[in-house]
Order: sequence, then structure tokens, then C-alpha cells
Amino acid sequence: MSLELSSLTLLVALTAPMLAFAESPTVELVIHNQQFTPQELPLPVGTKIKLVVHNQDSLPAEFESYDLSREVVVPGHSSVTVFIGPLSPGRYNFFNDFNHAAQGWVVVTGPATHPAH
Repeated sequence: MSLELSSLTLLVALTAPMLAFAESPTVELVIHNQQFTPQELPLPVGTKIKLVVHNQDSLPAEFESYDLSREVVVPGHSSVTVFIGPLSPGRYNFFNDFNHAAQGWVVVTGPATHPAH
């Protein structure tokens, strides 16, 4: 294998994951007064989403979801990014593990997508 071909192979291998993340639509979720806004996030079926969680409070929060298998601490006055999906139709609960009264839902609707054969 030539040096040029091996360099190109390495470049593709290293950048392909970044391209996948760059193509994901971005959805934003805000924590303010220890509540999520919006409380329901409508998402399309079968799409990987870049979820940016902004904590406007001075207290830390923990975005957690058993349904989505995600758990991340969001420090006060900070933001974190979480990738979710692709998801099937349904309602997926999330909550602040430091304040269980703060809850919300990812709501996935639309026809189920099937990969091309």
C-alpha cells in the first residue's frame, strides 16, 4: 500500500465519525428555575439528534433518562451536548436527577423508516 493511500485511509477513518456528528440536527433544551423548557421535544423517527442542554441556573442539574440511556451533569451556567437516536416512535422520559420534579419528554412521531435493501 502506498504512503498516499494509507494516509488517505487514515484521514477518512479519523474524520468519518466527526462528519456523522456534524450532520446531526441540533435541538436545544433549557434548564431555568430548575425546570426544562420545552417540556416536550418533538423529534422525527429514525434521526440522530445533537441535543444541547443549557443550564441557566446557578445550581448544577443532571440530565438523566433511563429510556434514552443517558446521564450527564450540567454545571450551573453551562451547556453540555448529548447525542440521542435514532429513535422509534414513542415517548421517552427525561428528568433532573438532582430535582425529580423537573421532568420532560422526547416525543418521536412519524412513520417508521426502514433501511434500503
